[in-house]
Amino acid sequence: MKRMRMLFLLFCGAMAADLYLLESVDDLSAQEAARPEAPAPAIAEETSPAGLTGVTLDELLGIALEQSPSIRAAWNAVQAKQSRILPNRTLPDPMFRFQTMGDLIPPTLQEGDPSSARTFGIEQEIPFPGKLGLQGKMAGKEAEAELWSYEQVRREVVAEVKQAYYDYYLVHQAIETVRKDKDLLEKLAGIAGAKYSVGQGIQQDVLKAQVEVSKLIERATVLEQQRALAAARINTLLARPADSPLGRPAEVRKADFPFSLEQLQQLALGNDPGLKMREREIERSRYGVELARREFYPDFSVGFTYFNREEMPEMYGLMAGVKVPLYFWRKQRPELEAARAELAGAERSRESTVLSLGLDLKDAYLMATTSQSLIDLYRSGVIPQARLSLESAVAGYQVGKVDFLTLLDNLITLLEYELRYHEVVTDFQKALARLEPLVGAELTK
Repeated sequence: MKRMRMLFLLFCGAMAADLYLLESVDDLSAQEAARPEAPAPAIAEETSPAGLTGVTLDELLGIALEQSPSIRAAWNAVQAKQSRILPNRTLPDPMFRFQTMGDLIPPTLQEGDPSSARTFGIEQEIPFPGKLGLQGKMAGKEAEAELWSYEQVRREVVAEVKQAYYDYYLVHQAIETVRKDKDLLEKLAGIAGAKYSVGQGIQQDVLKAQVEVSKLIERATVLEQQRALAAARINTLLARPADSPLGRPAEVRKADFPFSLEQLQQLALGNDPGLKMREREIERSRYGVELARREFYPDFSVGFTYFNREEMPEMYGLMAGVKVPLYFWRKQRPELEAARAELAGAERSRESTVLSLGLDLKDAYLMATTSQSLIDLYRSGVIPQARLSLESAVAGYQVGKVDFLTLLDNLITLLEYELRYHEVVTDFQKALARLEPLVGAELTK
């Protein structure tokens, strides 16, 4: 009688564990249906380090834009280029001269000699009209190109922070999913153990469940390492120590993406910083060619001299000079050829940038559209079907129509699909983050 009572209690315990598993699966399905736009929520709540609250992407972007050394360095380069505009448009420094003509030691004037005098003179070089203006325009275009270079760096830092944040979020979601399924798997292991103890199961089921639990523990350990690495990457982008703690990432919802590839190409041609920079370099090179042509024309110089002569009338002198480009075939002509070659190179660089831009757009666009299709597939088809399959396997296992290995296989399959779902959501957001610097528009929201 005692043996029968014990068997009955064990059987009741196994049935209770089965019912708990079914309720967990039903809860997952209900939560997914209520929030179709978000990754599947986790059952186990992951804790953040002590004293830390959640961290949002906007907060990290604000810190990065303020603290990033790359952005600061790029802005300093812009200021340096802008500071050179005015000097390039300014006349050369004048030359001041002093001369004494008379005795050497001591340097005194010779009495009665009309050529003995102290002279004070100033001379100013004047470039041929138009040269200074062209030099200023070249410096201005260089500053504009540097400004677009700064904008490119700024956008790239933003994109890198976003991609790092999405990776950080993915690891958190994966850890939660693994922990959730580890709990379910431990329940299954308990069911298998209970059935084995009453002679309704086999030891292989218990051992297999324990092996799968160990695998999930191993995966969770690897994910913890990946989380630490993702946090270190974010901290590096924020110019903070790599081991600075981060809070729990806020939920990432899939963004809308109504753009076609043609629309993205049009946006990129008008907003890509790299392309804008190449265009400014072309304009600068065109001014360079015109300046090289002006070098065939002479520069001028004017001067004024005052003669101080003791006991003799003061004298004044005026001077005008012309710098003749006498060796133009060895200097000015090669400089003009070099300027033309530089212009041609800038034009080829722009063509190369356009081609690279098209490739980058195509790559990110295909990643976004493919991920979007997979998200819809997993959300509306694969994951619900996998959950139904698991529910069916649980029901069949309760009545002895499904073996334990089939039940276990359904649970592991659901786990892999859930992890893959979080991956494709992250891949989609990262693809949009890669597109943003190119098209100059925010797509990830």
